[in-house]
Amino acid sequence: MKKRATAASYVSEYITDAKGRRVSVVIPIEIYEDLMEDLQDLAIIAERKNDEFIPYAEFRKQLKKNGRL
Repeated sequence: MKKRATAASYVSEYITDAKGRRVSVVIPIEIYEDLMEDLQDLAIIAERKNDEFIPYAEFRKQLKKNGRL
C-alpha cells in the first residue's frame, strides 16, 4: 500500500496579493493528486448515500447462489 502524503507533512508556499493577504497556495503535485483522488472518492460516496444496503451475509448468499463464490 502506497504511503499517502499529507498536507501537514510539507511546508506550503503561499502567493499573496499586494496587501500581503494569502490568495493561493503552492503544494507538491503528489499532495494535489492525493487530494483530487480523495475528492473523487467523496463524490462517489455522496452519489451512493441513498443506495440500498445489503448485509454481508446476504451478499455472500447471493454470490453462492450465482456460482461466484
